[in-house]
Amino acid sequence: MTRLQISAKLSYRLPMPCTILVQVEAAETPDQIVAQANIDIGPTGDKTSVAAHDGIGTRLWTSQQDRLDISYDALVTIDRANPDFATLPATALNDLPGHTVPYLFNSLYCSVNAFDSVVTGEFPGLEGGPLVAAMADYIKQTMTYGSDADNVQCNAEQSLAARKGVCRDYAHIMISMARCANIPARFASTYAPDVQPQDFHAVPEVFLDDRWHLIDPTGMAQPSDMAVIGIGRDATDVSFLTAFGRMNMVEQRVAVTRA
Repeated sequence: MTRLQISAKLSYRLPMPCTILVQVEAAETPDQIVAQANIDIGPTGDKTSVAAHDGIGTRLWTSQQDRLDISYDALVTIDRANPDFATLPATALNDLPGHTVPYLFNSLYCSVNAFDSVVTGEFPGLEGGPLVAAMADYIKQTMTYGSDADNVQCNAEQSLAARKGVCRDYAHIMISMARCANIPARFASTYAPDVQPQDFHAVPEVFLDDRWHLIDPTGMAQPSDMAVIGIGRDATDVSFLTAFGRMNMVEQRVAVTRA
């Protein structure tokens, strides 16, 4: 069991009044409990809570002008084992529950067919958990961690071709590979203590042996140490801020420590 102390502070300038969708709060799930949580959104304080993707986590609508300031603090207790992927079988397609089926298909940043040659060429004879573990190792060894102006909006295929990206790109590649192998995979936004530099951390979640399992192809975080914020098809569904208008970042700080 792990306890995480989480703090996130974000500040943005708004050239004109703007409506913003915020998703920074850790989710209440069967394997994590959120306590001592507080979120302030200002300066107007206007916010409306709605359920996030698939009902996991919470989004907040807010309308602000001139500036947006967000402060979030929480203590999260995580009771989640680290899976042994070597022992996890794949779930047959015709046994998949309905809620997993959308995570077999293409999404904005994850193209399934683009990874046919990689999956068939790099992982012959593997399936289920051993295949997922091999994919994660391949991505970690193939990619260089880092960001620049050229890869901010890359899809999974472009990120792999560039051999460079951040956690978001690693997650998109892994999700695309898993879906190509008929394994449902989705995008999870998390907080984790050992991520460098400290920030919101994106990881894939794969459906094996009739349940979802987190895995981090960057190697920086373990499932037992991740506080999940929300999930989605790809980064589009789990952005920590979506502005329906223009905004310019002034400051963004995330700090996650073991309590």
